Amino acid sequence: MTTQNIPAQLFFLYDSHCPWSYVTTKLVNEINQAFPAITINLWHAAFFDGKNDDSTSSKLNEIKAVENLANIKFPPVYKKLLETNKSSILAANLMTWAQHKTPHLALTLLNALQKAHFEQGNKLTNQADLDDIINELKLSPPTKVFKNDKHSKDVFMQLEEIYSLQEMMNTEAIPALLLAVNDQLILLNHNFYLTQPSAIIEAVELELNKYQ
Repeated sequence: MTTQNIPAQLFFLYDSHCPWSYVTTKLVNEINQAFPAITINLWHAAFFDGKNDDSTSSKLNEIKAVENLANIKFPPVYKKLLETNKSSILAANLMTWAQHKTPHLALTLLNALQKAHFEQGNKLTNQADLDDIINELKLSPPTKVFKNDKHSKDVFMQLEEIYSLQEMMNTEAIPALLLAVNDQLILLNHNFYLTQPSAIIEAVELELNKYQ
């Protein structure tokens, strides 16, 4: 049996407005391309609610840490957003709906949302902020998705699954990459691969080879 035929799933616990999640999505892209048989589960942790956010200086320090570890530079248009509190409520509603209803487009949607936010300075907090992306991907989300002050029932249900998974792995950190092979759950240390995302392919292959 080759690693391409081993039943496996990848769970990506993230927040669309988290800069660490943004750079970790590149690893998910690499895994998805190298291992098309692996089922990708994108679980939005709905961490940012627009309240009690860190100070601008704390956010800038975090951004510098991400830039240094991932060897990237965030544009000024994104750093300008750090002056306001983050809210990923609308993005969480949309991504959770997409994961359930159009899973084949969910990763493409996540990449588009993160590009808009981290590269173009789009807050992603109102329906108008999402219209171009939704139209480009030909999505038809229901009205409930566009409530920017309240998480959908689907988000709350998914959060229960996230909490259970975090309890099993004894971690509440996001982002998190969890590889499930048969009845085994392996936590992949994303920090090792941020500078060279393609390097995670070998790490996943090593784990899959254990179950041939």
